Amino acid sequence: MSNFKTFPKANLNRDLFAISLDASLKTSLQAQLLEALRGLISTSPDLVGTRLPASRTLASELSISRTTVQAVYDQMISEGYLVTRQGSGTFVANEITHLSQPQPIPRPAGPKTQKWLPFQTGLPDQSLLPHKQWARHLERAWRNPTPELLARADPLGWYPLRAAISDHVAAWRHLSCDPGQVVITSGAREAFEVIFHGLLGAGKQVAIEDPCWPKLCTILRDTGNLACPVRIDQDGLDVTRLPDKAHATIITPSRHYPTGVSLPLPRRVALLDWARQTGAMVIEDDYDSEFRYRGQPLPSLSGLDGLNNTIYLGSFSKLVSPALRIGYLVVPKRMLQSTRTYLDRVGPRASLIPQPALATFMNSGEFAMHLRRMRRVYARRQSHLLSALAPACDLLELQPDSSGMHLCVALRAALADRMSDIEISQRAGENGLRISALSDQCVLPQKMQGLLLGYAAFDEDTLSDAADRLVSLIQLPL
Repeated sequence: MSNFKTFPKANLNRDLFAISLDASLKTSLQAQLLEALRGLISTSPDLVGTRLPASRTLASELSISRTTVQAVYDQMISEGYLVTRQGSGTFVANEITHLSQPQPIPRPAGPKTQKWLPFQTGLPDQSLLPHKQWARHLERAWRNPTPELLARADPLGWYPLRAAISDHVAAWRHLSCDPGQVVITSGAREAFEVIFHGLLGAGKQVAIEDPCWPKLCTILRDTGNLACPVRIDQDGLDVTRLPDKAHATIITPSRHYPTGVSLPLPRRVALLDWARQTGAMVIEDDYDSEFRYRGQPLPSLSGLDGLNNTIYLGSFSKLVSPALRIGYLVVPKRMLQSTRTYLDRVGPRASLIPQPALATFMNSGEFAMHLRRMRRVYARRQSHLLSALAPACDLLELQPDSSGMHLCVALRAALADRMSDIEISQRAGENGLRISALSDQCVLPQKMQGLLLGYAAFDEDTLSDAADRLVSLIQLPL
């Protein structure tokens, strides 16, 4: 089967008004328009029967006289390219037998959509989104947009959305803030760029947890800063291990990525004491704290601190859809002017289109209902996955996680002596699974060993099948 399609379908209005005429050429404007219109009709058989714009309209769009356009139309009518219909206008003729058929223009087929593979991490189940309600909010926002939506956009984001986020973090994360402290971003990368280009500056030593989000070191390098990895223990980041000259630390206290450890309250207090004493900033990445299945969630670090020495990051990519590309920062009031100055200079990257819809989605109560539903479904899927993996309990350390969207499963000695997590990941890929190796998330030597098993985006039948395949491949020798 050919990998190419035929030429693109013509669009008369688009192509006519894209015609470029040059009055400085020796060829008259009438001759230029005649040649362009002949060429368009000759190479586009699908234009047969299409109505042409009125001569006055085309003349206005091309900035030429109506007499010139009418002369071209009359000439093409006499040549058989065009016909007139009484009271209806001018049309491309149905039969232009003297024209040669155009040669198709090859066009490569579009790329195929890649399906998510079982155990892929960081994916919400987008089928759970109440699409009808979401579409209604989008339609209401843009069917008759307010003047503010059509005016120059605030670089900090759509204010009603910032207000809705302020209410959300107060209710869900015990973080009290003014809507003016909320900054809409296009995601984590832009958020870190705002922080390090616009607020803290470059040339800083920044402590990060190890293991961590693999892109974090790249982002710090790209913003001109030095990443200082600190290996976590069973309780997360230990403040006594932070570098003496660290200007900031980036931490995921609610649920460490990727191990799932939650930072206990004594360590949270110690970290905030360290920030006050040293003047360093604590950057709290709270990427999926809403998905907690057991026990009471601890308040956010920023809530405990009152946003004195902390900056809070949140995202809707896990809560609504990665395609939304909407995240947010909550910054101390003293940093607001610097934030606005930076964003005024570089311009915001978050699309304004979904922001009013997201604001009304949150204010309607449907967003909170959506989160509670996701939390119930994900908790059930985690439990199901643990049961499905039970036949491999002698090879994998299977423990329930109180929150999150994936399990971080350590290898028991009986398995670790035979295979590394990278080898398991490679073999899983050959069997249609996407399993991330914990060692790939480590920066320091002495890599930790484990498997990251995403379950949130996959139904129970898919998880059962994927678990069977994983159990089979780790039970076989290399």
